[in-house]
Amino acid sequence: MLSEYFIYYKRLLKLAFPLVLTQAGQMIVQLVDNAMVGRVGTVELAAASFANSIFVVIMVFGFGVFIGITPLIGHALGAKNDLKVSEIIKNSLFLSIFLIMGLTFITWSLSWGMHLMGQPEAVWQLAIPYFRTLTLSLIPFLLFFAFKQIGEGIGNTWLAMIATILSNILNVTLNYLLIFGKFGFPELGLLGAGYATLISRISMPLFIFAGFMVSKKVRHFFVLLPKVQLSIKQMMKIVSVGLPIAVQLVIEVSLFAFGAVMMGWIGDVPLAAHQVALGVASFTFMIANGVAMATTIRVSYQLGLKAYDSMEKVSLSAVHLVMAYMLLCGIGLLLFRYQLPRLFTPDPQVIKQAASLIAVAALFQLFDGLQVVCLGILRGFADVKVPMVIAAISYTFIGIPVSYVFTFVLKIGPEGIWYGFVAGLASAGIMLSLRIRKKIREVENRS
Repeated sequence: MLSEYFIYYKRLLKLAFPLVLTQAGQMIVQLVDNAMVGRVGTVELAAASFANSIFVVIMVFGFGVFIGITPLIGHALGAKNDLKVSEIIKNSLFLSIFLIMGLTFITWSLSWGMHLMGQPEAVWQLAIPYFRTLTLSLIPFLLFFAFKQIGEGIGNTWLAMIATILSNILNVTLNYLLIFGKFGFPELGLLGAGYATLISRISMPLFIFAGFMVSKKVRHFFVLLPKVQLSIKQMMKIVSVGLPIAVQLVIEVSLFAFGAVMMGWIGDVPLAAHQVALGVASFTFMIANGVAMATTIRVSYQLGLKAYDSMEKVSLSAVHLVMAYMLLCGIGLLLFRYQLPRLFTPDPQVIKQAASLIAVAALFQLFDGLQVVCLGILRGFADVKVPMVIAAISYTFIGIPVSYVFTFVLKIGPEGIWYGFVAGLASAGIMLSLRIRKKIREVENRS
């Protein structure tokens, strides 16, 4: 009976609401950038697509490592071990320094080879300086994400939301001033969007840390930091949980990143259309991802309490909510596939191609929602290695080959690349759901 799940829906939505707004807020930054850059020109929009497709691979790797912080804190919090929570926080922040430095160096180095990736010269010439500006923004953005995961592990999901909203307001304002050269500011076009993103991302860790110092619940654990030690063992524990998540995310994002590269082989119009369509599809995904993050917190806390009897209902309630939401999104994308691209570009060729890609995106909404909520559940169990293998099979050995064959062998065109996305997401969703059934059975046997 669905009625017995209502209490779980309520608890999950209460926790997920600020997470959903945070995810939506982060996605809005990209959508606003796309909309404003698209008004400058199609080549500029294609350059943004090319640069972002590479940048996001490195960015999500850092995200993935930090995501491992949340379930570890959740377990310690559920066990009422405040000192353990503070120990995880201290070691997480120390680890983040080295991770951020290393990823920034790697990302900047990639800019030297962007002209060798088969893109039109006009595209990569615009993309390289924009990409380097994004690289600088990686430092504060990853630091913000480390703080965000700490706050969510403790159970405070509002501070990240507030920080994201404030930085979005700053980003939109700076975009207007720097892209179009308003009120005496220089007209920088695509590079102006990069500078706006950099400045707004610098503000994000400052906003959330200020919130930490105001929140009594969060500040309590920071006050305990001098009482706990840095521990190589604890850092390795964080890495052991976070690294498989990072690899899984990189594999998944690489499917879409390589899709952008293949779009560039076809031309700048398909590449610009890909950026528009992917931005629209990513927005629906980020909402579902917010619910998945809340699910991780709920499941990990239940495990810490050893409340195994309610684990299945917590997990299934999340699946119900996400699948219902993504079904509505799929219908909406199909109905408004021609109207949505007009928000980002006036180019009729880009609008027509983007509408065709959005129609394909409507097909994979349910699979996209299923795989992300399943990942959220499994991360709550700290089950991260098997999902990494599933991602490798689904995206590397199914998704990318299907994209290539459909596009360049069967000559379907740009839509063929997105059919590969459907194949990869569908296989991941099915295999991850089977993995959850196995984990729930294990918990039931344990109880």
